[in-house]
Amino acid sequence: MAIFADYRGLPASARGASVALGNFDGLHAGHRAVMEAARKAGQGKLSVATFEPPPRAYFRPNDPPFRILRPERRNRLILAEGADTVFELPFNGEMAAMTDEAFVRQVLVEGLGVSHVSVGFDFRFGRGRMGNVARLSSLGRALGFGVSVVEEVLELGAKASSTAIRQALMAGEPEVAADILGDWWIADGIVEAGEKTGRTFGFPTANIHLNDLIHPRHGVYAVRARVEGEEVWRDGVANFGRTPTTGLRDALLETFIFDFDQDLYGKWLEVQLVAYLRPELKFDSVDDMIAQMHKDAAESRVCLKAAPSLPN
Repeated sequence: MAIFADYRGLPASARGASVALGNFDGLHAGHRAVMEAARKAGQGKLSVATFEPPPRAYFRPNDPPFRILRPERRNRLILAEGADTVFELPFNGEMAAMTDEAFVRQVLVEGLGVSHVSVGFDFRFGRGRMGNVARLSSLGRALGFGVSVVEEVLELGAKASSTAIRQALMAGEPEVAADILGDWWIADGIVEAGEKTGRTFGFPTANIHLNDLIHPRHGVYAVRARVEGEEVWRDGVANFGRTPTTGLRDALLETFIFDFDQDLYGKWLEVQLVAYLRPELKFDSVDDMIAQMHKDAAESRVCLKAAPSLPN
């Protein structure tokens, strides 16, 4: 298994593959169907090509954070699905300026040496999104590689899409996002020093900035957390927001892990959002806030007992 950060200068062993091509942000059922089509065409062997950064980040750098998966997690999940190779195609000014034919010739044929390409039905490529699946199929016939087009995949009666996952998270519906993903959505990052006020309230929290990960709805969540170096997921409760009671600041995910007392500063923390409990509130007093935090913790414990454990 290997990850390559370019399409140029590849070893012979990485070229000539059956390639699933797309953004693969979220790795939902639609993405897995595209991967399976490439695997079938490759007689069990599969490579995945995606774009880094995503084209949206290149063309709209001032958009709010939208990534569902950090690149490292995305690549791990792709490899866990049985891919032999991941190609991170560098999306920059050079690639943005390529025509559809130039992209196919330079990236897919001369670079990756593809034997087959699998894409979703709505895949677009080339300068100004000029190319579509019909154009890709035509170029494939002309240049000697096969093309599979995977039709729309439905989850919960609607199109399985990264957009639907984002909408669910921003609406405070992590269960809906999990249904589409087939897994709990995970916020992850390095634990940083925060305001350290939680310790004085009896709720020491592990704090992470989400940075370019999508920001879910502000509020309190029932969560499970996994600490770097551990396999176990621990129950907890978390707040994502700006803590209006103790002072507004940039949005932060603050996770209180039940029955756990270790210094986590500098460690990588993964947090599954399992259920949305309530919006973030501004309390009249710190005592009122602490009382509500105890209620939130109790509600989270009950909620997590009933929530399924998914594949993470």
